[in-house]
Formats: sequence, C-alpha cells, structure tokens
Amino acid sequence: MYVVTGATGQLGRLVVEGLLAAVPAGEVAVAVRSAEKAADLAARGVAVRVVDYDEPGTLADAFAAGDRVLLISGSEVGRRIPQHRAVIDAAKAAGVALLAYTSAPGAATFRLADEHRATEELIAESGLPSVLLRNGWYTENYLGDAAGTVARGVVLGSAGEGRVATAPRKDYADAAVAVLLGEGHEGRVYELSGDTAWSLPELAAELAAVSGEPVAHRDVTPAEHRGVLVGAGLPEGFAEVLVDVDAGIARGELAGTPGDLARLIGRPTVPLAESVRAALKA
Repeated sequence: MYVVTGATGQLGRLVVEGLLAAVPAGEVAVAVRSAEKAADLAARGVAVRVVDYDEPGTLADAFAAGDRVLLISGSEVGRRIPQHRAVIDAAKAAGVALLAYTSAPGAATFRLADEHRATEELIAESGLPSVLLRNGWYTENYLGDAAGTVARGVVLGSAGEGRVATAPRKDYADAAVAVLLGEGHEGRVYELSGDTAWSLPELAAELAAVSGEPVAHRDVTPAEHRGVLVGAGLPEGFAEVLVDVDAGIARGELAGTPGDLARLIGRPTVPLAESVRAALKA
C-alpha cells in the first residue's frame, strides 16, 4: 500500500490524486484525523485509517509491513517533534518498506526549520529505509490572495532583495508521488525548489504586468512587518514565524536552485509568471 499522512491537507490531497492517477485506489491508504474529511476518498476506494498524532496508540494499525509511507509534516508548530516521533515509531514497528518525509531546505536556519531537523534526526535514528524531501517554499504562499494584493497595490515584506525559489504545491506533490512509486530513492536527500529564484520586487512587477494595475514593493523593518501582520489579524506567534522566515530569505536560505525537483518530476517547475496568471484568473 501507498500510505499518505495528512492526506486531507492541501499538499496531501494533491499527492493522493497523483497516486490515484497511477495505481488502483485499492493500493492507496490515507492516515487522517477525520474520516468525514476523507469520505470522498473512501467513496473512491481509498482505505481511510483514522489516527491522532497526539495519541500514539491510534497509529498501531496505520501501517503494515511493506507499506510505502509519506509523512507530511504536521501543521502544529511547536508540537511536531513528538507527533512525528509517534508516526516514525509506528512505521518502524510495522516494518514499512519506505518512509518519505517532507522536510525543510537544508540551508534553512530560521526557527520554522528546527522541528524538521529534529525529525530528520529521529528518522535517521530509527534505521527505517527513508528519503528526505526537503521542500522549499510554495508559490501559493505569496499568491493565496493575489487579487487582494493587487487591490491594495503593495507587496510588503522584510526580506529586502532576498530571492526565493518557489514552485506550486502540485510540483512538490508530483515529486512525492514519483518517489513513492519509484525505485532507488532510499537514503537520498532531495533539495526541492523551483527552477528560478525571484525577489519580492519582481513579484510586485509580475502582479502589475499581469493585472495592468500598479503594484509596488514595500520593504519594511522586521518590527514593522510584525506589526502589519498582527494588525491584519495574525496571531503574534505566527507573525513572528513569518518575519523570521523573511530574515532567512534575506540571507539567501531559500534561493537555491539545484534542480532536484525538476529532475524528479521530469519537467521544468511552473514559473512564477504562469502561477500569477492562474491566481489572478481564479
């Protein structure tokens, strides 16, 4: 079986769709907290295994010997190390054939990457056959409210001229599918990113070019950035995480373009301009 954890999330659903396009539904399973959210997958023949990362006992039947598992990193920052440990322990006890993990870029020193590094250490200590998918940033992180950004006329951040090599979630999902279905990936570490790095000024220019409206880049201090995010309704802790990531971008930690992602998916990654056009059309 091919088992995807966190399968009802944005990345997870794309991975499941990729698997279903390649193998019978009877060979795909999802490990999720809510059976209701996965009801549509169950109706298509996917096995739904209800688990709770905070209750290790619920993971006892999540995996079986020979399964190829994708552990999509949890969304609860600050709680992910024990949650991931529970999944890794259950996978080891079951004797899975492969554990793939969606980690963070190896160059990242911002705090959001800390739990990923700790999880990589847990996987190494487990002795499981594994592969690390060090996912870079998703283009959607910047285009989730593309129309709103154009309406406001400002791309705001504290990354300065720092560059970030993004790709859409589907590109990263396709890479995960390629690893789960393929051979020869055990023990590999893939640094996944878009083919081309771009800066926030370039994002503003692209939004302006596609929309025909003026969009400017406004670089602010980290303190100002934090204040804007909190003022927009983000929790202070999450705002601090985003500001810290921008500091990492300013240091060049998300600018790498080694080409691993394009090689895994067998095509170029989707460029920023195409993503901007799609986001504004939507």
